[in-house]
Amino acid sequence: MSDDNRRYLPAPAALAAFVAAARYESFSRAAQDMGQTQSAISRQIAGLEEWLQVPLFHRNGPRVRLTQAGLAYLDEVAPALRMIRQATRRIMRRGEGNAINLATLPSFGMRWLAPRMAGITRIAPELIVNISARTHEFDFADEMFDAAIHFGRPNWPDAEHDRLFGERVVAVVAPTLLHGQAIITPQDFAAFPLLSQVERPDAWKGWFAQADTQPSRIIKGPTFEHFTMLAQAAIGGGGAALIPRFIIEEELASGALVAPLDISMSGDAAYYLVYPRAQMERPAFRIFRQWMLDAARVQSEAS
Repeated sequence: MSDDNRRYLPAPAALAAFVAAARYESFSRAAQDMGQTQSAISRQIAGLEEWLQVPLFHRNGPRVRLTQAGLAYLDEVAPALRMIRQATRRIMRRGEGNAINLATLPSFGMRWLAPRMAGITRIAPELIVNISARTHEFDFADEMFDAAIHFGRPNWPDAEHDRLFGERVVAVVAPTLLHGQAIITPQDFAAFPLLSQVERPDAWKGWFAQADTQPSRIIKGPTFEHFTMLAQAAIGGGGAALIPRFIIEEELASGALVAPLDISMSGDAAYYLVYPRAQMERPAFRIFRQWMLDAARVQSEAS
């Protein structure tokens, strides 16, 4: 490559960081999406701006906004990056006919999916399922994933949705935190710090409303990104927590956590297997999909 060509070809990592930050209007969200630190994303974008000799973002606290130059650059760079990813994906797929790359919510993957993977191996030993943790939606056209686990409603853009199961959220606490004190009514939970999952900040409010209780005072505890972190905080005596029951079956069985009241909260949201429609053309994916649906049906019948 000539020196003149290099002059007009930025580092691919910097371009990817720029597109991700523009999509989310946030360096921190871009960092989560790309599995990097916020400072790394910031350095890459600052380096790109220095290389271009033009600012690409207006920076105002945690949110960032594209400049006019940034908007124009994004319009041309983003489609080019997508074409490169799609071409790379097609080439790599030629040797991965039996591989499924799945993005999953971390707690779902750890507590529900991973323990059941032996089941798909027994049915189709030639199938290889690669699992990665992702917490946010993404565009399948921009990623190397064949499918993803989504929680919420069937609203993932440009994807098919197979409902797996809903969830029953229960209020739990460590026995060591009770000090012999019995929890008899929902109001009694207000005596403890109330731990939360970061994506569900109003969960306790909904739980108390469902229980027809309005505590005069609550103790707001810390929030955690993943339910597995939340469960460990509750086990350690940090406070009471609202957690989907299927995630903490082991802890409830062992007595590390207790659910003193027979009150569970559910809603319209559910876990879905989402994927581009074209995936159904692959025999390997059809086998994996059917296994997931069968395993989910067993889960639903047991709940």
